Amino acid sequence: MTVAIIGTGLIGCSMASRLKETGFAQKVIGVDNNMQNLQTAMQLGWIDEAMLLDEAIRQSELIIIAIPVDATLHLLPGLMNKIDGQVVMDVGSTKKMICNSITGNSKRNRFVATHPMWGTEKSGPEAVVKDAFKDRVAVICDKERSDPDALSLVERLYTAIGMRLVYMDPAAHDVHAAYVSHISHVASYALSLTVLEKEKEEDAIFELASGGFESTVRLAKSNPDMWVPIFMQNKENVLDVLNEHISQLRKFKSCLEKENYEYLAELIGNANKIKRILK
Repeated sequence: MTVAIIGTGLIGCSMASRLKETGFAQKVIGVDNNMQNLQTAMQLGWIDEAMLLDEAIRQSELIIIAIPVDATLHLLPGLMNKIDGQVVMDVGSTKKMICNSITGNSKRNRFVATHPMWGTEKSGPEAVVKDAFKDRVAVICDKERSDPDALSLVERLYTAIGMRLVYMDPAAHDVHAAYVSHISHVASYALSLTVLEKEKEEDAIFELASGGFESTVRLAKSNPDMWVPIFMQNKENVLDVLNEHISQLRKFKSCLEKENYEYLAELIGNANKIKRILK
């Protein structure tokens, strides 16, 4: 099978690597406005050939959109009008606005909306990770709106690279993603800014930062070009979870101010319940 991947950054090239490694794709075509990424992806062997979009569409059976969600929103409607039976899938972290963008498109049934729940704080084709996506969850949205053969192809792709499948409504996906993914990035960015503001000695941060601090702020290294559009498209859900997060922070602040350490222990004990879910 020949697969075209639009976007040769971390996600696109990691997907290309896994598809070639598992034998799902015999040829991977890269499409990108970033010529440096394309050249690097070729040099590292993640893609076999670089092409302009229209030619890549003609030569491919499956087209994977792996670009920021604002760019996907702009590209997708026109792309659907160019295809002739090919299957198109996206891998974006938001789903409702992307799905709504092609609601009335005559070729909507050739599109499969997905979100593989994997990523790192790094970016670019140099950041590809071995065994990317393995043992993680891939969310498929609006499966009833995709042709059975298109849905089956995407399901086989995710199964081939070792992912577990979950099916959701696009709006429900965006709510859950806000709670388990998007808020983590907001909190990480905010904590990083807090430390940089209050701890002026960069050497001290480097010397004293423990594993816990590093793991908490790791996401603060994530690319704003990717995350600002995600926050924009999922604004209402992110605001909802952010308000709840601020409410919880106020409880901790109040405990310390009032020296209410019994309630502080209760809060921490309640937080420990997450161990039953995340082992």
